[in-house]
Amino acid sequence: MAQVFPTKSNLIATKKSLALAKLGYDLMDKKRTILIREMMGLIDKAGSVQSRIDETYARAYRSLQRANISLGSCEPFGYSVPVDNTLTLSARSVMGVELPTVSLEPEQFALYYGLGSTNSQLDEACVQFGLVKQLTAELAEVESSVYRLAVAIKKTQKRANALQNILIPQFEHTIRFISGALEEKEREDFGRLKVIKAQKLINN
Repeated sequence: MAQVFPTKSNLIATKKSLALAKLGYDLMDKKRTILIREMMGLIDKAGSVQSRIDETYARAYRSLQRANISLGSCEPFGYSVPVDNTLTLSARSVMGVELPTVSLEPEQFALYYGLGSTNSQLDEACVQFGLVKQLTAELAEVESSVYRLAVAIKKTQKRANALQNILIPQFEHTIRFISGALEEKEREDFGRLKVIKAQKLINN
């Protein structure tokens, strides 16, 4: 920080800047704490969703394997399943950080293939892969939110560190410098006044 001229107005202005910097640091610290708490909750949720996805995938592939064994190949039946366009994206804000909200309409199980040429193993595989789709959308929301929170926490930490380790000490140093210079000037003025007063007494 450039050296400032030691005046009372600069001292007042620097004290105000210091108060604002301390307030900014407190806000950054609170924001960081809230974001970390939010992220930790989402990390726990991500672990739970990932565990459910793994179990559901395992069941789905077992069902698909049994269906392939009994039917020969399930690929032709997959072409009859329509594309799902019910996925929607929105956002919610946590301390100014936009977190995605992924919504997927619950799938109503419907048969897109004939009953005569299929069996219950294929039906079970369809149900399980439908659950996988729901869980994948949920996991995508959580993982994207965790990533955005991690980036925001890093930025907040850098700003808080800059305030705590650079700006606040600089303002405090400047206040000490100006205060010391003003006190020295007051002592000099007081000493000068004493000399003038003494000189007047001698002359009288």
